Amino acid sequence: MNLEAASTLPSSASEQPNDDERLIELAALCADDPLLYVQLAYPWGVKGGPLERHPGPDLWQEEILAYIRDNLGYGRPLRLAIAGGVGPGKSALMGWIMDWGLTTCVDTRARVTANTGPQITTATWPEITKWRRMSLWAHWFVIGDRTIKSIEDDRKNSWRLDALTWDEHTPEAFAGFHNAGRRIIYGFDESAAIAKSIFDESQGILSGAEDTEIIWLCLGNPTRTDTEFRTLFAGGKNEGLWKSWHIDTRTARMSDKPQIEEWIKAYGIDSDFVRVRVLSQFPRAGSTQFIGEDVVAAASDPNREMEVTLYDSLVMGVDVARFGDDQSVIRFRRGRDARSIKPIKFRNIDTMQLAARVAEAFERFRPDTIFIDAGGPGAGVVDRCNFLKLPVLGIEFGASPDGDMQSPNSGIRYLNKRAEMWGRMRDWLEFGMIDNDAELKADLVAVQYGYASKQGREGIILERKEDMKKRGLASPDDGDAMALTFAHPVAKSDQRWKYTHQGQSSAHTADYDPIPYR
Repeated sequence: MNLEAASTLPSSASEQPNDDERLIELAALCADDPLLYVQLAYPWGVKGGPLERHPGPDLWQEEILAYIRDNLGYGRPLRLAIAGGVGPGKSALMGWIMDWGLTTCVDTRARVTANTGPQITTATWPEITKWRRMSLWAHWFVIGDRTIKSIEDDRKNSWRLDALTWDEHTPEAFAGFHNAGRRIIYGFDESAAIAKSIFDESQGILSGAEDTEIIWLCLGNPTRTDTEFRTLFAGGKNEGLWKSWHIDTRTARMSDKPQIEEWIKAYGIDSDFVRVRVLSQFPRAGSTQFIGEDVVAAASDPNREMEVTLYDSLVMGVDVARFGDDQSVIRFRRGRDARSIKPIKFRNIDTMQLAARVAEAFERFRPDTIFIDAGGPGAGVVDRCNFLKLPVLGIEFGASPDGDMQSPNSGIRYLNKRAEMWGRMRDWLEFGMIDNDAELKADLVAVQYGYASKQGREGIILERKEDMKKRGLASPDDGDAMALTFAHPVAKSDQRWKYTHQGQSSAHTADYDPIPYR
């Protein structure tokens, strides 16, 4: 429909008539059919090739490509919303649609963005360019730094794809533009974290739709219910304007089936963790982020007033490293103050060495109680510290919470000890004080949560460390060490200690100085 004569195509067409004349015919054949294009464009199943083990697009991808084929046309803007969990091939679909759109319609204008700049650089853009390079029509375009342009000099500005970052306070870069008689494609990757102002500004592409083919594609993990992405699906304010899909990754060809089974076993099929990552459904909670950035920013603000009493106990939490690139962390808290005593962090030390460091920290600061992560290698640290007669209690993260303890703010029950500790810490952060430690702050906001059931009891469960690492995040060692200081209520011991200017402890004085190093 929109593919022009050979004279409008790249000059290489006249230089390679035998090859490019056929490619021109194929591109014209696929102009209205992205499914046919995907089936023809890439070396599916070719022995020794990058797609040797892949016979073609998955069934759910074929369904969406066929929907575009059957509904594409002037005056009918296509708005497609796709919620997909982990690994079904969402980004590949984005790459195919962008590649098809550019190749089969002269002077197509396309734009793509994602939730963050790093996501564009490390995930979205590499996926798009990977498929562009594998295409039969790869030589028609030049791939640059976040741009794909026609090789024709007079079409470099009119026949192109651009990857853009966004700022919700200056959304003008996403203002709509016209491309009369041609094609416009917008692609939003990881849409759940893209600001409403960007969605609003992008609505401008829909004006003048009567003479333009328009495709607006929004992909993402359904991690939050309080975003514009959620409104594109059934029950949202945009229902009826958008065609939406939820991809069940259990049936997706590209998904990691053993990993999915592990998640279902660990969290439960009815948990929000599985709903989001496997079933591609939005969580029952408003967001899967357990602690908000605003809460952490306020707690780390140096201007927050220090509130500590002589009767507050000093508690020490120790998280023990499990993996080679993780770290063991010791953290302290006295009442509302988790700032004055700096954390102690170690890498690549064994359990005996860590126990010795715990003993040194005890002699220096004399905490009333030491809570140590007792899972895995932590059990050895607990045993050694007990042998040294330190006031230690091992904490199993997967153990049951304390009775029917609830969050005083929300009334939500916790399913295990780790979730309960983090819940207490989250409540405490509303008025507590933490140091301005980048690792701690990153840990606190990174952990996600959901709901699950265990022995007839439903409650909050946190994302496991190993699953965070699979998301490309570090193990939240700092956050877990801080959370351990909330394992159980601790009464102040009979002895009272004061820190000297060198940070050493003395057993013969009374007053607690919340800023010992001034």
